[in-house]
Amino acid sequence: MHGPIFGEFLGTLVLILLGDGVVANVLLAKSKGQNSGWIVIATGWGLAVLAGIIASVAVGGVAHLNPAVTIAVAVSSGNYANVVPFILAQLAGAFAGAALVWLIYLPHWRETEDKGLKLAIFSTGPAIRNLPANALTEFLVTIVLVVVGFSIGTKGLAPAGLPSGFGPYLWGMLVWSIGLSLGGPTGYAINPARDLGPRIAHQLLPIAGKGSSDWGYALVPVLAPLAGGAVGALICKATGIL
Repeated sequence: MHGPIFGEFLGTLVLILLGDGVVANVLLAKSKGQNSGWIVIATGWGLAVLAGIIASVAVGGVAHLNPAVTIAVAVSSGNYANVVPFILAQLAGAFAGAALVWLIYLPHWRETEDKGLKLAIFSTGPAIRNLPANALTEFLVTIVLVVVGFSIGTKGLAPAGLPSGFGPYLWGMLVWSIGLSLGGPTGYAINPARDLGPRIAHQLLPIAGKGSSDWGYALVPVLAPLAGGAVGALICKATGIL
């Protein structure tokens, strides 16, 4: 299997496997990483982005791994042909990655009493529940992701172009920085597939002692990043980044 659509599936699978995996390591009872904290989670997600990009590119993908990025690329280029197939592949990959996290940590779900912690492994949730404020946070942080991310590789940063293979490291560092600096209010979904695919997995999988999948919040980490991706692309075009 090879090509852009499979690349989106595989890359997003790896992203969620390692990203949700680090959250499971920190939150689940009797895990060796239990209670190791937010810095570990943010670092794990940054490295998950790096690994996901590498996996995607290795099989002929373009490593969007995020519907907000796919929308941003479509808005900036005017080509919307890949939007639906890429987003479907990203959602499928995110679901598969979350299912693998469930299997890898299988004995630990029953040992963890807190239903909210189990959901937090699969999907994001706000520190203070205020849907308009939460949506604004996701919207703005996704703009940061797109504008800074699309700045990677520009002539202003690297007039002769980045060294081959260097870009994924900068994307990983960007997501690491976002998690450390801006992730506190909502858990920084900034990626509809990252939240929706695993939330569906939480709903469907026989996770021991699970609670609600909190569908009342689910539109925030889906719609706000999509809007942020589109606006971020417009800012990139207006400022000459693209």
